[in-house]
Amino acid sequence: MKAIVLENPGKFVLTETRDPEAPRAGEALVRVHRVGICGTDYSGFLGKMPFFTYPLIPGHELGVEVIAVGDGVENVKPGDRCAVEPYMNCGTCPPCKRGSSNCCETLRVLGVMMDGGMRERFVLSARKLHPSSKLTLEQLALVETLAIGRHAVNRGNPQPGEDVLVIGAGPIGLSALEFVKLSGARSIVLDLNEQRLDFCKKFMRVDETVLATGDGSELDRLKELTRGALPTVVIDATGSNKSMSAALNLCGFTGRLVFVGITQQEVSFPHAPVMHRRELTLLASRNALSSDFTRIIKLIEDGQIDTRPWITHHASMEQMIGEFPAWLKPESRVIKAIVEVT
Repeated sequence: MKAIVLENPGKFVLTETRDPEAPRAGEALVRVHRVGICGTDYSGFLGKMPFFTYPLIPGHELGVEVIAVGDGVENVKPGDRCAVEPYMNCGTCPPCKRGSSNCCETLRVLGVMMDGGMRERFVLSARKLHPSSKLTLEQLALVETLAIGRHAVNRGNPQPGEDVLVIGAGPIGLSALEFVKLSGARSIVLDLNEQRLDFCKKFMRVDETVLATGDGSELDRLKELTRGALPTVVIDATGSNKSMSAALNLCGFTGRLVFVGITQQEVSFPHAPVMHRRELTLLASRNALSSDFTRIIKLIEDGQIDTRPWITHHASMEQMIGEFPAWLKPESRVIKAIVEVT
């Protein structure tokens, strides 16, 4: 069967791999139809993803169809269309027992630490499949991105009427914005790309946008928008250590700062004049939980989340290898690219 392998940073190859074996007890064999491309894939291609290993079959945002199931599987059956929860946790370590499966001590993520879904078929634990009879395969491939955003917003716990700033209008930032809006909070997005801010105004219907200029005017604009108080929840989805280091300055007194982006570089900020004086809370957000997937599928099914504006680019497996480098460029205007596998 066909598969795409990222052999080294910057080098994809289309290859033939062995067909998967029959599913064992608790497992399911799935046919991959759609794969979403996200920041993790871009970082892996550039050699900047700290958890990536090479060579590797990428792909963790998946819309799949169940082909067969092993003994004891009751949550899905052949023919079901599913989103995939790509976080393979042990279920027995202390974080797993506390309900934090997203932070399993031996966590392995499909397409990051182990081979993912950029192939025609593979076997995985059936408990990681979330079926829907209503969603399309492309919608199912978007669920994981949205789950990252929902988990990040839950970490910040915005309340109705609060001012919430999302820094970075890429796919993860946009997914966070979906749940900021659903929380009843006032949404503000900051980005250095005017086209992305225009997208947020037109399709995401955010309350306010702020263009990042690097000259300090962003802070003045935020003070103006928040009547001098600054946002009480800030979610940084950039993965830039410079942005993450500066984000604390954008938090109002007793605010919460959530880092959902990942960087391998040092993040630093002064403690006494900002962190201590304002009594700020710093939070990390990693992956998502099973409940996030269940909730998001229901929200899309009920029409509370509109996925139509998200997907801007399509490619076959063969086309993806040639087109992928262009998707990294701002002028390509990619929000979400989808690879059609089968």
